[in-house]
Amino acid sequence: MNVALVQFKPRKGDVQANLASMRSIFKQLAPGEPDLIVFPEAALTGYFLEGAVYELAVEAPVMAQRIDEQWRASGATRPCDVVVGFYENVEGTFHNSAIYVRCGDESGVHVVHVHRKMFLPTYGVFDEERFLTRGRQLSVFETAFGIASILICEDAWHAIMPTVAALKGARLIIVPSASPGRGLCGTGELESNTRWKSLLSSAAAEHGIYVLYAGLVGFEGGKGMSGGTCAFSPRGDLIASAGPLDECIVKVQLDRAEVDIARATIPLLGDLSAVLPDLWLDEEIPVTRRLEERG
Repeated sequence: MNVALVQFKPRKGDVQANLASMRSIFKQLAPGEPDLIVFPEAALTGYFLEGAVYELAVEAPVMAQRIDEQWRASGATRPCDVVVGFYENVEGTFHNSAIYVRCGDESGVHVVHVHRKMFLPTYGVFDEERFLTRGRQLSVFETAFGIASILICEDAWHAIMPTVAALKGARLIIVPSASPGRGLCGTGELESNTRWKSLLSSAAAEHGIYVLYAGLVGFEGGKGMSGGTCAFSPRGDLIASAGPLDECIVKVQLDRAEVDIARATIPLLGDLSAVLPDLWLDEEIPVTRRLEERG
């Protein structure tokens, strides 16, 4: 699978301008016949919207149609899968979501999957749960590469999320993100980007999965987004990465056989599958006791 990860700088609140930028990126990528293009969280609106989220949120089919229109307008001659983070309106309930769309198909646009962010941060500069409703389900879905899952930004900071996705069969995890940059490490890299790479590498290596991360860049209200777009192999090795500031496209190739080899060499996921029933039924786990008490 040929993948393009787009490190994107949106104009805050200007959907039409951002769609035009998306179309320009599609024109650049289409001749290379990518199989999958991944944009960051809140790519077409910007992230820090607060109350404006209610004006700019759309239903998933509307978002899918907008993406498909840009792909077709780019002059592309074959279908392509696209992932885009967006604010979703579900009959008056608003979510931070990411959509996986099959574009350019002769039969029309196809919404393959929509993930609704489950962990909405309310610390530091974040106030998501004040304006949004968290998702209630982590699902996996079929792609040309195999079974995949989407985690949005902080979802991926909770180790149980990639674990559950892998246990459900995911061989690929896609992480659209809008992460403000924080601190500097001794290497000169943003501390937040170093932390991201550590988290994503660990998730990839432990579960024998590819992990793709697409980060927003630019400044919103004085807050600088950290970029750091990157990809990790099923062994946890960094395949490719981008810097923290500029718009760019990171291209990678995924090989399904690498997942099989990684899992055969270090069968941690298989071991977890075998031990998980004993862990879940352990009476010392408080959550389990509370569930039992509820009957």
